[in-house]
Amino acid sequence: MNGIWGGMLLVGIIYGVMTGRTEAVSAAVLDSSRDAVALCITMLGITGLWMGLMQIAQDGGAVSVISAKMKPLIRFLFPGIPENHPASGAITLNFAANFLGLGWAATPAGLQAMKELEALREQKGGEAGTASDEMCAFLILNISSLQLIPVTVIAYRSQYHSADPAVITGPAIAATAVSTAAAVLFVKWAGRKKKKT
Repeated sequence: MNGIWGGMLLVGIIYGVMTGRTEAVSAAVLDSSRDAVALCITMLGITGLWMGLMQIAQDGGAVSVISAKMKPLIRFLFPGIPENHPASGAITLNFAANFLGLGWAATPAGLQAMKELEALREQKGGEAGTASDEMCAFLILNISSLQLIPVTVIAYRSQYHSADPAVITGPAIAATAVSTAAAVLFVKWAGRKKKKT
C-alpha cells in the first residue's frame, strides 16, 4: 500500500514539474498537509470521546447488559462460541461501535474478539495458523459493518464544510444493511456447505 501511495505521489510531482506547474504542486502539498493535520485532530477528538464512552459502558456493566440482549443474535451468527465466552462480549462491543459508524473505535474490540476466538480455536484443538469458522464469520460481518449513525463520515463531511453533513445517514443505513444482510447469508451458506462436505 505504501508503494502504491508513494508511486502516485511521485508520478504527480514528476508530472507537475514536467508541465511547469511546480508552484501548483508545492501549494497542493502544503494545503493537503494542513488539511490532513486538521482532519486527524478532528477524528482524534471524536474517536477519543466514543472510545472513552465505550470503556465507561464496559466498566459500568452496560456491555454485559447489551451482550445479554444480543445473545440470541450472537448465538445465531456464531453457534460455535460457548455460552458466556469472553469472545461474545468483545464481539458485542465491536458490533456496537460499528453500529455507530466508529470503525476506529471498533478496532480494539475487534482485535480482542479475534484473540478470544483464537484461544477458543486452540482449546478445541484447531490447527495453528488456520482461521476457525467463527473467526472467518466475525471478519466478514465486521467488514460488512452495519451502521445506524455514520459518525465518522459525518465528521469528514463536517470537516470539509458540507452544507448538511448528516444527509448521508439514510443512504449509509441502506447500503450497510444490504452489505450486512449479504454477509449473514454468505456466512450461513458457507456453514451449511461445510457441514455437507
